[in-house]
Amino acid sequence: MSYRTLDPDQIVKTLVQLQARIDERFPARGLSKVCAELVDVARTTKARVERLEQAHLGLRLGAVAVIVAGIIIVGYVGTIIEYKHSTDNLFGVVQGIEALMNVLVLSGAAVFFLSTIEQRWKRHQALAYLHELRTIAHVIDMHQLTKDPSRAGDVRNRTRSSPAREMTSYEQTRYLDYCSEMLSLAAKVATLYAQSSRDGVVIGAVTELEQISANLSHKIWQKITIIKDENNAVAGARPTEVGRAVRAAEGHAAPA
Repeated sequence: MSYRTLDPDQIVKTLVQLQARIDERFPARGLSKVCAELVDVARTTKARVERLEQAHLGLRLGAVAVIVAGIIIVGYVGTIIEYKHSTDNLFGVVQGIEALMNVLVLSGAAVFFLSTIEQRWKRHQALAYLHELRTIAHVIDMHQLTKDPSRAGDVRNRTRSSPAREMTSYEQTRYLDYCSEMLSLAAKVATLYAQSSRDGVVIGAVTELEQISANLSHKIWQKITIIKDENNAVAGARPTEVGRAVRAAEGHAAPA
């Protein structure tokens, strides 16, 4: 087993186990369905990455055919041009050199475009797959959005539109922890694309998605810290330094 690369099979195995844990603890919650979608995406990602690593023979053969056809056409045109070795028209000579340079520049640009068409096609595919993972990350964030630990069990100021808060502190902690794990694993699935690519655009997109997942996970752990401090307050223990900082930033009173 190599510890220098991520193993897609191990990521899928971890996700399957996480889905089982969510099913066992929250069988009626939609979070399990989101995790099932992430499992499907992780399984598909392995095949997608393998396909992107392989050479696209159709695009390569097409590009080579177009380049060869272009060379043949330019060569044929060169054979039918009438050359004059002696001329008194300096302007005509300069104009001919300029036209030749334009042809060379355009030909070089065409060759570059055709030679990189496979890379750009793979980039387009990878970015579409990463967008799918980005969407799942925000769906996970939506599921934890209403899990506000500062109002758990508080029914005094509820309205008809207030979300149901039926979880205990322990259940809320587990639910939020599952969300954090899913975000981390979604980022690991995204890293599989960067692991097999040298495309700076793809690597940048993966890095951005990792940052989004880390920020969302940080928000979740702020909630978990508040729950632990509330439990410590009930037990008469002092809140943690992190908990006091989080509650102060969110406008909550943090007892000393």
